[in-house]
Amino acid sequence: MAVELTKLLDVVVGQGASDLHLTVGLPPMIRLYGRLRPLTHPPLSDDDTVGFMRSLTSEKHQQELKEKGGVDLGFAYEKKARFRVAIYTQKGHTGLSLRLIPNKLKTVDELGLPTVVKELIQRPRGLILVTGPTGSGKTTTLAAMINEININTDCHIVTVEDPIEYYHEHKKSIITQREVHADIGSFSEAIVKALRMDPDVILVGEMRELDTIQTAITAAETGHLVLGTLHTTGAAKTISRIVDVFPHEQQEQIRTQLATSLIAILSQVLMPRADVKGMVAGFEILVVTSAVQHLIRENQLYKIVSSMQTGAKLGMVLLDDYLFDLYLQKKISYQDMMEYSQSPADLAIKMQEYAKQQQSAHKKSQ
Repeated sequence: MAVELTKLLDVVVGQGASDLHLTVGLPPMIRLYGRLRPLTHPPLSDDDTVGFMRSLTSEKHQQELKEKGGVDLGFAYEKKARFRVAIYTQKGHTGLSLRLIPNKLKTVDELGLPTVVKELIQRPRGLILVTGPTGSGKTTTLAAMINEININTDCHIVTVEDPIEYYHEHKKSIITQREVHADIGSFSEAIVKALRMDPDVILVGEMRELDTIQTAITAAETGHLVLGTLHTTGAAKTISRIVDVFPHEQQEQIRTQLATSLIAILSQVLMPRADVKGMVAGFEILVVTSAVQHLIRENQLYKIVSSMQTGAKLGMVLLDDYLFDLYLQKKISYQDMMEYSQSPADLAIKMQEYAKQQQSAHKKSQ
């Protein structure tokens, strides 16, 4: 590894940045608390980024970059951290994006995940989806959930990832981690093969393609706990996204399968804290009840919000309500609350009503 790249990685680890971007014509940039920051370094040249690329890749990776224009990989930086790396070509130049994966696994409690999560991952079968935009912490959340199972349950956990990010040690469970393109050809193939390995829990790192989604749902139906991720925000949008992947003639069948197999959807966003340095997550949780199953089967997803509003006792919460509480606790700014909101107009009305209540309470107390 180039000495200069080592120094840059030390800055990322030392400052607790989430990402490092290496782009020709710009100085190295880090993402710190959700914001991009340039480092005091001259703009990078072609030779710089090509040198960084070569220090991280094998000949096989370089060939894939040449043929496909991009390659993803993971690597360990000494004993300090792991990085997920995306290397790509743009305008004839080589660029790199490195995502920091801390060595220490955070627990469900340390991440501040809602308490219902611990109950959900104890289910013997079904599908739990963790969703959110890129960089929202889905991988970290899933790793914490797998770790929780690993600590407390004797079972066989099979993870399918591209690339493997968090390395898990065997605790109470056996953990088998398979990397797509290195250990197995594709996500869907890996799930099919996993079913022959006597698994109890299967983690699917990406559920983007029809075959992967279909095999994951089938695995959940046939007596396994399946954890997966999608790049969606919100419970109803996630269900729509899954159904829409399939041809029209299959959508009714998929809705029926989802209604039967889906346990919960945990949707999350990650925001800069307003009170102290750091980041804080906002969550939306849908727990699938018999009423929600009916709505999925009948394609009445617009009614799911109402079910979630009345499902607080089951651990359900809407993202906007969670964001509103974070704002009241002064953990996030008003601007970030509105930016990450699912329905900013409705949230603005809620804010106005809250302000009126506060004014009224203040007058009564005088």
